[in-house]
Amino acid sequence: MTGNVKINRGLKGVYFERSGVSDIDGAAGELSYRGYSIHDLATHSSFEEVAYLLIHGELPTAAQLADFDAALRAGRDLPPGVLGVIETCRDGHPMDVLRTAVSALAALDPASADNSEQGMIATGLRLTAQLPVLVAHHHAIREGRDPVAPDPELGHATNWLWMLKGQKPSAEAARLADVDFILHAEHGSNASSFAARVTIGTEAGLHGAITTALATLAGPAHGGAAEDVMKMVQDIGSPENAAEYVRAKRAAREAVTGFGHRVYRREDPRARHMRDGVRRLGEEMGAPQWYEILQAVVEAMKPYARHGLNVNVDFYSGVIYQLHGIPMDLYVPIFAIGRMPGWVIQCLEQARRNILIRPLTLYDGPPPRAYVPLQDRGT
Repeated sequence: MTGNVKINRGLKGVYFERSGVSDIDGAAGELSYRGYSIHDLATHSSFEEVAYLLIHGELPTAAQLADFDAALRAGRDLPPGVLGVIETCRDGHPMDVLRTAVSALAALDPASADNSEQGMIATGLRLTAQLPVLVAHHHAIREGRDPVAPDPELGHATNWLWMLKGQKPSAEAARLADVDFILHAEHGSNASSFAARVTIGTEAGLHGAITTALATLAGPAHGGAAEDVMKMVQDIGSPENAAEYVRAKRAAREAVTGFGHRVYRREDPRARHMRDGVRRLGEEMGAPQWYEILQAVVEAMKPYARHGLNVNVDFYSGVIYQLHGIPMDLYVPIFAIGRMPGWVIQCLEQARRNILIRPLTLYDGPPPRAYVPLQDRGT
């Protein structure tokens, strides 16, 4: 092909569809779900309410929320065969095990073939309920413990911590986990959501789309920042070392993990809620030094804020997980647990006005040439 063709590598700046779910203003540093500011939702709402809002488009009434919450709690049961899959993969990375288990659920869930809108919503609710169970059960199995059964008396975030640790979390810890899920619930056409839409575009089922999303999220360029931040904090060791750490990174032209975002030019609006949570949880658990190190890094990075290098949400998330004693290789699965309702509604939107997503690549290989038989190509 010849002529003037503009290449938008990574599809940067390309609008491929309309969406009524999340509104991201990168220049202003603002985010809303269905028209509601992320600040109001993180302050006043719950993950269950936000999941309902994302999937159904409006905040629920008390009766609607009760029914939705009951469906989530009822959906936590796993088909027996899934535990066998987890056992077989017990030594794998948690994201690999999670992706494999969700793929297996497609064959083990009799309703997985129902690709009607109501069928996809029901499947999405089950998968939203099942993801934390899958992650917690695998973690127990790889440690040689019996998995902790879900507690139907506990809400989504509280039950997650209960299954993972085998003890009931404090109200503050449970609320912070809930806020973490809210902040990660949806974020437009990010890599994993776009990948899920591509899968739905082929008229594949929701289990396949979520498997695709999980595989995409596992890449360190998308979901791994929280883990990298915790490694950075451990390398720094104390607040006094933060300025020198940043200076050395910048002198070597290396990125400081947790700063900058593909969309936001100002501070990620989700970060403030994680920042406050780290401070409170650190004080509650007698480990305030992690928050102090983070803030020292923020202070050292202030001169670079004018270049768009501001704090993103993952800067604080990893330390919250560390304070809970959660292994680093579970940080991305936790991201996935929170992102489930966003993936579900992105898939529903794609299915409602479906079109096969098939972008073009501009050929820049050799010009037309004659085929040379094998015997004439030399030795």
